[in-house]
Amino acid sequence: MTPARLPRPGPLAPAASAPDERAAGALDWSLVRGWIPLVLLVLGCCALAVLLFSRQRRWWTRWAPLAVLLAALITWLLQVAVDDWLELFPDPLPTGVVVWAGVAVLGLCLAAFRIPLLRPRHWAGAVLAALCAVLLGASQINRHFDQYPTARTALNAWLQKTTSLGDATGRTEPVLHVPQGKAVSEVWRPPAGLPAHGTLSRSDIPGTASGFKARSAYVYLPPAYRASPRPPLPVIVLMAGQPGSPDDWINSGRLVEMMNAFAADHQGLAPVVVVADPLGSQFANTLCLDSRLGQVQTYLAVDVPGWIRSHLQVATARTSWIVSGISFGGTCSLQLGVNAPQVYGVVNDISGQEAPTLGSRQKTIDKAFGGDAAAYEKVNPLDVMARQRFPDTKAAFVAGTDDATYRPQQRKVYDAAVRAGMRAEWVLLPGGHSWQVWRPGLERQLPWLARETGLIR
Repeated sequence: MTPARLPRPGPLAPAASAPDERAAGALDWSLVRGWIPLVLLVLGCCALAVLLFSRQRRWWTRWAPLAVLLAALITWLLQVAVDDWLELFPDPLPTGVVVWAGVAVLGLCLAAFRIPLLRPRHWAGAVLAALCAVLLGASQINRHFDQYPTARTALNAWLQKTTSLGDATGRTEPVLHVPQGKAVSEVWRPPAGLPAHGTLSRSDIPGTASGFKARSAYVYLPPAYRASPRPPLPVIVLMAGQPGSPDDWINSGRLVEMMNAFAADHQGLAPVVVVADPLGSQFANTLCLDSRLGQVQTYLAVDVPGWIRSHLQVATARTSWIVSGISFGGTCSLQLGVNAPQVYGVVNDISGQEAPTLGSRQKTIDKAFGGDAAAYEKVNPLDVMARQRFPDTKAAFVAGTDDATYRPQQRKVYDAAVRAGMRAEWVLLPGGHSWQVWRPGLERQLPWLARETGLIR
């Protein structure tokens, strides 16, 4: 279903249908719903009960309370380390994630205190029980983020095949002529022997102008890219969240399967996708801006588009260039849409924040701009949209119905985009701040993106 383009908030989109596990292999069984997480929940609770149960009075008066207190202390220290000391994320860890991490730690602590009191032949049972408790915690945390919906997703880094970029692009081909006012699909005729699937390649995109050292990008080329004449395909520059890496879209995002399915429904046509890195490392927070933290906006607005144009045959008009991302990457996509509108004419912001942040506005200004508030306001999307109009930019703002933190921020940004003259749409999807929303946040937008960029009618 394609979300309606509305000037006001639209209706909820229905939840994506779950795959039929009866027809799927074991690698495709769900890890976030159904019998597997239920079994892990039962086993984990039973394991904790086994570790807690003892007829020894000193266990209940001394060791069990110590194990619980130690688990609580370790969990608290982990939370403080992540949220306050290391400051790995701009927002605190969700309470549910902290609780389930504490359950896993509790299992380990109970086993550590229990094993010295057991006979050696029972040690293996205690270790197995601790492992079940850890699996319980991991399963529930995975359910919260929907990071690995199936075992195939978790193993995708090893299962996914890539093609060298040179082999994937082939030689330069004549470009299909598309008359003005026509969509590519209206003049495209797939040749005989067109591949059924696209290709995925990995390549470095150097920071020639920015000096930014990014991790390798991924390039998806649809089947139509192999044709001659080659159709002028739109481009999606796609980004993951923070923490994260380009691999997240390939593994958890199931990007290749998503794009191949779209191509199969449109005679091999689909956008070219470049999954770029705006972070440089897993836990960095570059703000996706040109600041003391790096020239990341220049990288994404100059280096990446320049590399794409020199290495790939794609549509060149800004109206055919889409920037999209999730969470941090969603915020980054809006930043590029308002700070580099000459490059990107379409924005698909999925679960983004209202502003680039290191935790607070003042902290961001101090650390990234040396206390220069005017420099921050010059590039902050809400400030930019308050003083400038973007009538030639199309934008979608996607949020989860259960995302109490980012949904209100997305609505605020959507309202600002409408006031700034953007052709904006508001899309609500079932779920929270997780891949439950992020995958369909791109997949369900593909028909809209393809129409807005002139790929299909």
